[in-house]
Amino acid sequence: MNRSKLVAILTGAISVILAIAYLILVQLLDYRDMKPAPISQFEQAPAIISQFWQIDKIAKV
Repeated sequence: MNRSKLVAILTGAISVILAIAYLILVQLLDYRDMKPAPISQFEQAPAIISQFWQIDKIAKV
């Protein structure tokens, strides 16, 4: 078996192992019980009011 064929088989095996590990990780994360945070834990930020003036046309003098 020549070197390039061995490298191709090795990289293919690594790719399959990584794909299986990724699928297992996704399944484990998907089984977690995701609950939203209670609204009381969110801090009420002060309202920011800004005004923006824009001059569309400048009069020629």
